[in-house]
Amino acid sequence: MRRRSGTFAAVGAAFAAGVVVGPMVAAWAQDGGRAETYRLLNLFGDVFERIRAEYVEPVNDRDAIENAIQGMLTGLDPHSSYMNPRMYRDMQVQTRGEFGGLGIEVTQEGGYIKVISPIDETPAARAGVRPGDLITHLNGNSVQGLSLQEAVEQMRGERGTAIRITIRREGAERPIELSITRDVIRPQVVRFRVEGGDIGYIRLTSFNEQTEAGLRRAMQQIRSQAGNNLRGLVLDLRNNPGGLLDQAVQISDDFLDQGEIVSTRARRQEDAQRWNARGGDIAQGLPMVVLINAGSASASEIVAGALQDHRRAIVMGVKSFGKGSVQTVMPIPGNGAIRLTTARYYTPSGRSIQATGIEPDIEVLATREDPQATTAARREREADLRRALRNEGGGQQQQPQAAAPPPPPLNLPAGVAERVQRQPAEGAPAFDPARPETDHQLQQALGLLRGIAAAPNPQRRAAR
Repeated sequence: MRRRSGTFAAVGAAFAAGVVVGPMVAAWAQDGGRAETYRLLNLFGDVFERIRAEYVEPVNDRDAIENAIQGMLTGLDPHSSYMNPRMYRDMQVQTRGEFGGLGIEVTQEGGYIKVISPIDETPAARAGVRPGDLITHLNGNSVQGLSLQEAVEQMRGERGTAIRITIRREGAERPIELSITRDVIRPQVVRFRVEGGDIGYIRLTSFNEQTEAGLRRAMQQIRSQAGNNLRGLVLDLRNNPGGLLDQAVQISDDFLDQGEIVSTRARRQEDAQRWNARGGDIAQGLPMVVLINAGSASASEIVAGALQDHRRAIVMGVKSFGKGSVQTVMPIPGNGAIRLTTARYYTPSGRSIQATGIEPDIEVLATREDPQATTAARREREADLRRALRNEGGGQQQQPQAAAPPPPPLNLPAGVAERVQRQPAEGAPAFDPARPETDHQLQQALGLLRGIAAAPNPQRRAAR
């Protein structure tokens, strides 16, 4: 692989330098026996030179080559892509789960940067930045004309450095100027609380390097708050887009005593991998419900699938996104990195969820079902994406394999599952994240866990 990569790099360098590469390519074709491949590389070189010479405006060579690489990767599937050096650095920052900055979630509106929310206990929150504020200037320079990414890069920086931001706030007569000193920001990817004094609730918003450690801290805090009253646990993975595979494996391992967690199968059999659980369940066998929806993808589906197959948890909600592929980030020294789909992953029972998703054990809708709703109105999933991989064991040209056996049936106390309401009652209040009582899926999970806990002893660990 290294020799082939070097060959392609040499071709790219020759193209960028405007060198005629025909004879060189022909020699490689004789050595490697891939004449057609190198004829196509000559075609690329011809087109590149024609663009450089005749396009209406001067073309930056790096931009043209990077665009070509991006097109080659995005033409494979929806998740393969090229990252230039800046994008690669940003990806590394997000993966680490901490960075130097102000601590605000932002979007772009009307050419300005709009604050969605300041993160608790960060410089922005302490300075008084509020949701809905419009950032108009950074260090006295207008943000008009900046992309959201460019504005974010200016606000990030080394801990201890300061930045002046100008805010336009509804109801304020004049713009507000704030000088904020940057600090290390650690986005809160784990949120938790105790519901009703007896059920622990943990929400994971993504899987970065901080997630598993945050989960363990959350479990300790929940046990401290609930004491001996703790009767069950809700693990909320709704709208969690995924992240690091190793974090998904560790979090699954935290709730499993033994057995397979996930396996991956690549193009070559020798590249297949398998991860198994080690002893130790941080929830100590408490009944569990995992909440999923169409926004639960990738690493979230690994966790949900592993706990479902081992009957360690009851999966509730609606079918997940269906991203069952693994992306490997491959750095290119001095030139960013590529994110390449290299394998499919499989749940312990052998299910590939690529383009199918995790089916909940108990379907519960978030809102009342609208009979007039059309398929166009439903949320897009992996199977809807252009060039999405099929659900099959090998390449896209192979015939689909026989479906893996479904997980074993639930063994719940009699009458408990029947009390779960599939959808909210008519006239139920609209869902508000700040008011758990309006979260129909969560309320059904709490009721189910309390029903299991109230059952006779032999049934209490039925979710296991």
